[in-house]
Order: sequence, then structure tokens, then C-alpha cells
Amino acid sequence: MRQNSETLSLYSSSDILKAYWELTKPGITLMVLISMMIGYFLGSGLAGFDFLMLINASIGTFFTAAGTSAYNQYIERDLDKKMKRTSKRPLPLQKIGAANAILFSTGLIATGLTYLIFFVNPVAALVSAVTTILYLGFYTPLKRVSFLNVFVGSIPGALPPVGGWAAATGSVSDLGMWFLFAIVFLWQIPHVIAIAWLCNDDYCNAGFVMLPQNDKKGHISSLSAFASALLLIPVGIGMYFNGISSEIFLVGSIIAGLGFSLYAMAHIKEKTNVSAKKLMFASLIYLPVVWVIIVIDAIIL
Repeated sequence: MRQNSETLSLYSSSDILKAYWELTKPGITLMVLISMMIGYFLGSGLAGFDFLMLINASIGTFFTAAGTSAYNQYIERDLDKKMKRTSKRPLPLQKIGAANAILFSTGLIATGLTYLIFFVNPVAALVSAVTTILYLGFYTPLKRVSFLNVFVGSIPGALPPVGGWAAATGSVSDLGMWFLFAIVFLWQIPHVIAIAWLCNDDYCNAGFVMLPQNDKKGHISSLSAFASALLLIPVGIGMYFNGISSEIFLVGSIIAGLGFSLYAMAHIKEKTNVSAKKLMFASLIYLPVVWVIIVIDAIIL
């Protein structure tokens, strides 16, 4: 305890504040917020757009997502020390004590869920709670057990647009929200596989069982990435034929899906760090492009 106090004393107040901000994984939290907003925007087409409700949903989602990310770092604090990509996070560097991290993260989660219950609706709060439980209770421990974590982790990762739709409508029964879920779910698989391929040594050192570790020749991982990218095309087509989108999204989603699939196919042929890096960047381009097309399509439709 004394050693930890001495370590913490080496950092200024601004350093510690930045560390708490970093603990929330602001990049991932921003992606969660954007996905939630897309779900809210499309869902509000059925229920009517309420800007104040969107603000409230964003506040509740931010707190819950930030707390979930912070708690994940608390759970994996000892493993993060073993990886180059995570060794400089706040907990491995002891900028924040473990006790403070767990109080901070659970406080954020509780605040976010309570806010959603009282200022949005219980259904949206339930979706956020399920997201947190799946991420921390299933995906996080499964990373050290089985490569299936890639697919299990894609479930909570794909729930934010469902939460946004639920915030707008108070329901999780509309078909449109599950098409959005499918887009994010399928997108995550090649995205995560590409990152895991590039960081395989790091993950192995920390004891994480990511897909490339048990797939020495890369057949399963590359085929999984390609199949998921390719399935994004019929999802876009399904949205059109179910009256959820117009020809604008139909054409745009097919083009984006084909482009993404080509990079996934290239990774099947080469199975190199170069092809994995290209696939990762393709994934980072695909989702924002699709969200923009969805918004444009919804405005025109």
C-alpha cells in the first residue's frame, strides 16, 4: 500500500485526471455513443424525434459505456502489464490504484443505468445493463479460455444501436434495430480478427486465447473474417426489402460491403501482417461510411 501511494505521488493532479479519462477508453466510448445515436435516429422515425431524449440517452450511455471500459481495465490490469499495446495504461503504470479504479468504474455504471431508468426508459436501461453484463461477465473472462470470445464479444459490441432504438421507442421488438445489430455484429468479427492477427504475440504473452493463436495457418480466422464481411451485403439488401431503407442505402451498402469483402478475401490469399493491417483499416472505414449512408438515406426517405 505504501509503495502504491509513493508511486501515485509521482504524478500531478492533471496526470491523474488524464489517467481517469484514459481509463474510460474514450475512443471506444465514442464509437458506442455514435452507434447508439444511429439507433436512436432511425428508431425516432417511428416514435418522433425528441432531441432532449437523445441528450439524456447519450448521457446515460456515456456513463455506462465509460464505466464498463474502466471496469474491464480493472479486471485485466495484471494482464495489461504483459502487453506492449496496453502496458502504458493507467493501472499497469499505477497512476490509479486498483481500489480507486473499481469504485470509479462501478460508480459510472450505476450512475449511467440509473440515469437511463429515470430520464429515458427502463427498456433502454435494460439493454445497457445486458451489454455490460455480457462484456464483463462473459466476453472478458472468455478471452483467456477460448477463441469463441471473438464471436461472443461481438454481441455486447453490437447492442448500442439496439439501446438507441429502445431509447426512442421503448421497445426491442422492431425489425429495424436488429438489422443494425447485425451490421455491427458482423463488422466486428473481421475488425477484431485483424487486430488479433497483428497483436498475436502480445495476446499470447498475456494469456489471451485469440483466434490466430489456435489457427496457425490462419484458415479459420481469415475465412471467418471474409464470411462476416460478405454477409454484410445481404443484411443491407434485407433492410431495403423490409422497407427500412431506400435504394440509396441499398446501393451504398452493397458497394461498401463488396469493398470490405475484397480486403477480407485478400487476407485469405496472403495471410500476412500487411493484409491484416489493410483489413483493419478497411474495417475502420466501413462502419463510419455505412452510418453516414444510413443517416442520409433516412433523411431523404
